[in-house]
Amino acid sequence: MTIKVGDRVPAGSFGIMNNDGPGSMTSDNLFKGKRVVLFSVPGAFTPTCSKTHLPGFVQNASALKAKGIDTVACLSVNDVFVMDAWGKSAGADGKVLMLADGNATYTKALGLELDASGFGMGIRGQRFALVAKDGVVEKLMVEPSAGQCTISGGESILSNL
Repeated sequence: MTIKVGDRVPAGSFGIMNNDGPGSMTSDNLFKGKRVVLFSVPGAFTPTCSKTHLPGFVQNASALKAKGIDTVACLSVNDVFVMDAWGKSAGADGKVLMLADGNATYTKALGLELDASGFGMGIRGQRFALVAKDGVVEKLMVEPSAGQCTISGGESILSNL
């Protein structure tokens, strides 16, 4: 079942890169007691994700935090090494927390997976953004097409807060 506004985010964990190497973060660590923007991209280093989606959140991170967002996080069905390299190449350090969901476990728990097998990419995440307060979804914007970034981008989320 797909998550919706008013639902509590599922329990789970994410891969993250720490100073001393790969680590993990639980959904409680991410969401508990905080207001969080979690956005998902179908793949790190892919065109729309790299040219529009992630940059929109990097550029708007300060403005989002000024509107009461504690954490801006990017989720993708990629490994922690790819997410770390992508975040660094996009200037996301200190602005956007890069979360790896290598096996799509969390993405599937949200009910927002995408079968991109036809493109040789396997199961990925749909392009979406959600705003959660203390783990409860306040806003959810799911793009009608993985190649679009109109309603789930940084500027759109900022204007909807």
